[in-house]
Amino acid sequence: MARLTKKQKEAQAKIEKNKMYSLSEASVLVKDITNANFDASIDLAVRLGVDPRKANQMVRGVVTLPHGTGKDIKVLALVTPDKEAEATAAGADYVGLDEYLAKIKGGWTDVDVIITMPSVMGKLGPLGRVLGPRGLMPNPKTGTVTMDVAKAVKEVKAGKIDFKVDKTGIIHASVGKVSFDAQKIEENTDELLKTIMRLKPTTAKGVYVKSISLSSTMSPGIAIDVKAAAV
Repeated sequence: MARLTKKQKEAQAKIEKNKMYSLSEASVLVKDITNANFDASIDLAVRLGVDPRKANQMVRGVVTLPHGTGKDIKVLALVTPDKEAEATAAGADYVGLDEYLAKIKGGWTDVDVIITMPSVMGKLGPLGRVLGPRGLMPNPKTGTVTMDVAKAVKEVKAGKIDFKVDKTGIIHASVGKVSFDAQKIEENTDELLKTIMRLKPTTAKGVYVKSISLSSTMSPGIAIDVKAAAV
């Protein structure tokens, strides 16, 4: 096991062993234990009591964080010429179609979200092996395949994120930056947790939310009291 640095030891010492923190407490503490010399991301990890291998227990959704993610989300709008002006006006960073399809085919994926139209999805199919593993394939369920391109772009820029449970049963999502005040971190986290709770599969048996942890880039995780937070 790698040895902890002095800063890591100091951060670890501020977390009470075996204590389950309230969301409010964790939102304050995560700022205090972060020693990175950059604006670190705040990340939430939620372990669910579901079997992701079963389609009827797959938990996936979208949520608009009240205070955004703090990140400059780069959006690619793959649209037909009649929608280009609309996408550009809404704030898309890259707008076009065939030229970007060619770039993606060549391995270019320097974007965070791709928004497109139903009529274009047929052209994206062959690029699934490039986009799928990176989580970039547009999906109607997350609002990234739509005729209302402007609305979709604006929502993503404002802090709309999509999330899904991974094969180990955990949802990982960014809920802000260390530069956010504690209240904004708390409110963003609370909104995501409430959304996850609403998505509980009817086929899921036993405990739905097993554990919740809040951390920043390179910081230890802070265990959050599930009963107090996931309501």
